This record gives sequence, structure tokens and C-alpha cells, in this order.
Amino acid sequence: MTNLDIAQKAVLREITDVAKDAGLSPSDFEPLGHYKAKLMQEAVSRLSENPKGKLVLVTAVSPTPAGEGKTTVTVGLSQGLQKIGKMAIPATREPALGPIFGVKGGACGGGYSQVLPMEDINLFFTGDFPAITAAHNLLSAMLDAHLHFGNELEIDTRGEMWPRTLDMNDRALREIIIGLGGRNNGVMREDGFVITPASEIMAILCLATSLANLKERLGSIVVARNKKKQPVYARDLKAHGAMTALLASAIRPNLVQTMEGGPAFVHGGPFGNIAHGCSSILGTKCSLGLADYTVTEAGFGSDLGAEKFLNILCPRLGRGPDGIVLVATVRALQHQGGGDLALGFGNLRQHIKHLQSYGPPVVVAINQRAEDNLEDHATLIELCAEVGVRAITCNPWGGGGDGCTDLAKHVVEITSTPSTFAPLYKSEDSIETKLHTIVECVHGGSGVEYSDKAQKNIEWFEKNGFGHLPVCVAKTQYSLSDDPTLLNAPSGFKLHVREVRLSAGAGFLVAICGDIMLMPGLGKSPTAFVIDVDDNGKITGLF
Repeated sequence: MTNLDIAQKAVLREITDVAKDAGLSPSDFEPLGHYKAKLMQEAVSRLSENPKGKLVLVTAVSPTPAGEGKTTVTVGLSQGLQKIGKMAIPATREPALGPIFGVKGGACGGGYSQVLPMEDINLFFTGDFPAITAAHNLLSAMLDAHLHFGNELEIDTRGEMWPRTLDMNDRALREIIIGLGGRNNGVMREDGFVITPASEIMAILCLATSLANLKERLGSIVVARNKKKQPVYARDLKAHGAMTALLASAIRPNLVQTMEGGPAFVHGGPFGNIAHGCSSILGTKCSLGLADYTVTEAGFGSDLGAEKFLNILCPRLGRGPDGIVLVATVRALQHQGGGDLALGFGNLRQHIKHLQSYGPPVVVAINQRAEDNLEDHATLIELCAEVGVRAITCNPWGGGGDGCTDLAKHVVEITSTPSTFAPLYKSEDSIETKLHTIVECVHGGSGVEYSDKAQKNIEWFEKNGFGHLPVCVAKTQYSLSDDPTLLNAPSGFKLHVREVRLSAGAGFLVAICGDIMLMPGLGKSPTAFVIDVDDNGKITGLF
């Protein structure tokens, strides 16, 4: 059966019962139909003030295009913890429409380790993505209205400006001309779209700690520079109040359920390769306020989502994880090694080395696939033992929580003793030092090469007080480098930074590397070809 077949055969519990099991009272949440709910603002404030549970981060090796089951392991591990008597909640990201209709399909986990209702979560869900898109484009519209009515702020329209956004892969919108058709249609200028998961609004929503903090962050967005090369903020356009109103519901975490009926939070959806790739701070804090264990995932490999979780999100969360689960598959490591599993282990070794830099204990979860040879699992277990890390085979797809109890028991064991945590760099380090540290410690490379544009970007950021911000590296997920064809664990390479963008409201800089695009395009045979709905409203083709 497919993931969708399994999800559609599941018997869902009423969300009111799921909420009760999580320790929520009826006044703590707003049901959205039978199987979804949003926490009320009062409950968000109360729960986020007392994040008492343990935090487990799930990340992965460098993935193949199909992914290695990181979300599946996240959900399966939370179900496994429930099986051994621990209150556990997975806190995952919301899927974006781009990959759903593009390459990867859905993003709710898989098999018997999914968050449900799968179709709803994959398609619009509770309206958070449309709200983020609307808030982003409201700012775009207000910026152009300001230009149309005289440009009182003396914005330099020849420089980089706030783009537009759309939650769909559409390469034709990367670079466009707006304002055509005469004086009544606005100022003609260059513009472009980024995909909604790459929007700074998405990052802000996921990093905000309250409604007031959300509004403050929205006001701090730099939309352009004036003719004196000074920053122009969203608050200068008086846009942040209305933007906050559009996001007042979206900031509240979403409550759903796992395949086995346990509570789950699904909230926020930044991409891991072009944004910071983590679910919301508020969703994580609320889960920590309810559960013994919160199991969260960060996008793509540890060189992307986990690095950003640990160096961008954790300092704002005020703590690091108690343990880290690194997902590996035989398929991914054979791919990295050109068919040779032992050679491809070099990729896993570099991810282990990176994650051990932070302090919390690391365990490797070998995500079992139907075609696996179990002798390969034994080989991986031995190779991991040689570098001082335990590897445990799990089967979240086929076994649900029962397939993850060994992993769950080990996670309880390694998180029972408090661990230390420290990010890789300090805020006072220069931008170049931060990037160099990431390349050496995370990617295994030897340095950074900057384009002239990137150098000028950095100089302006340092001059205008943004040099203290952490750096979010936007690069390919298929390699530890910025070259998707450079597999395994390359060394001696340099990271090629073609430009650096400012996300002042989110509170980080984005280093755009290699050929990465902030607006992907659909392939020749996208997943959209097979997604359909019958006359009874039953959806098919999601996976």
C-alpha cells in the first residue's frame, strides 16, 4: 500500500479526545472540524512559558531526491516513546505545495508513522501558508503603492527590494518586470518571486515567541534602501500592524494526531535548503510544556536544517536538544559511495563529526527499507561503533511505534543525563568567520569564495549594524558542498557564495551558494501529473 492508502484506512480520533490526552482543556484549543485544532493564544502563552520536557532533534545524512524518511522516523520515534510509557509529541513542519506537486509528494511521514489527516495537512491545512503568502504580498503591494504616490522615503528603486511570493514552483516568476501599462499601474521596475517557504515572513512566524514579538519582527523587515543607502523598514511603510492581523491565527500552533492516535504539532514550513528549515519555536515550546519528550525534525541533512536549528533556533529557544537522532539509509550511503556502502559511510561519518561538535549525545537511526539487506545494517552498526556512536535499526514505515521501541529506549537512556550545548560560533564573530566555521566544521570544506556582489553585501551589513546576525546557508541538499554532483565526504573544496541577503526581521543573513534558487521550477514529469480527486472527493496520487 502507498502512504495515502494507509492514511485513508486509518480510523482517526476526534481532536477533542486527542487534546484531552495531551493535557489540554476545552478552552485551550479551537477545533477546526473533527480532526484538526489550533491552540488558543492564552494556551500558547501559558505553555510556552514552561517548556519542561526533553527535546530530541531528528536530522539525516545527505539525502537522495526521494528523501530518507526523516519525518517518518520523527513520528515513529514519538510513537515508540508512547509505546514504552512516555508522553511524547512530534513537532514537525507543514508541507509546502511546491514539492507536493513537484518531486517529493507529501511530507507527513510515511507508512504507519504519519501525522493525520494526511490530505488536509498536505493541501492548505489550516490556512497558515495562504496567510503567510498574503502578509508577504501585502507588504509588496504597500511598497509599490508608496512608490506610486511619490516615494516620500526616497527609496532607491534600482537596488534590491522586497520581492513577492507564491507557494508554487514557478520558474517563470523568478525575474519579472512590473508596472507595465501606463502611469496608473505603478512604477515600472524589476521584481521577482520567491517560494513561500523561502519568504522571510515564514521564518519570522517560526522564530517569533509571541504576537508582540511577531509584530516587532515584521516591522524590522528591511524592504529596500534609500538613496543614501540606508535601510528602509516595513514599519516605515506602516505595514507591520496589518501584516500581524493577517498572521494572528497562523502564529497559533496546529494540533493533529499521529497514526496511532497520539497528539502531534504541525506548524510552520521553511525549506531546509533555502531557509532555516525548522518548525516553529512556539510549536516546540508548547509541546515541551505538555510532553515528556518533544521530537522535532529539521530539513534535509545535518549540514542544512540541523546546523540552522542548532545555531539559529536554539539560541532563541534558550536551550539545545537533549539528544540528536541522525537518520541514515543503506540507499543514501550506497548512493554517496557510488554503490559501495563502506565508502559512502564517509558521508555519515562527516555528519556524525559535525553533530558531536555541539555537546548533546548522538544516535544513528538506520531507517529500514523493504529492499534492504540486513547484512548492510550490521555493517553500518559496526562502522558507527568504530567512531564511537551507536546505530540502531528501526522500521517506522512498516512497524509504526513498535518498529521504533529499541530506538526509543536508547533515546531515553542517552537523554537521562544532562548534556552541555554550545553553538559553533559567537554572535560577535564576523560574517566571514561564521561562514568559514560552518564550511570547515559542518561541510568539511576548506574555505569560502565570495562574488563581488556578496562582498559588497557583507560590507553594507557590517556598516549598518547587521554583522552580529547568524548566517543561514542556502545550498543544495544533495552534497555537503554547494555542488550537487560532489558526493560522499569531499574535502578541500570551497563554498561559493554568490550573494548574501538580509532577513532582519527573522534575525539572520542568508548566504546563497552555488546554483540554489529561491524559486524552484517544476520538472518535466511533476507529481502533479498523478494527483487527482474522484467524484466523491477522495484524493489520489499523494505519497
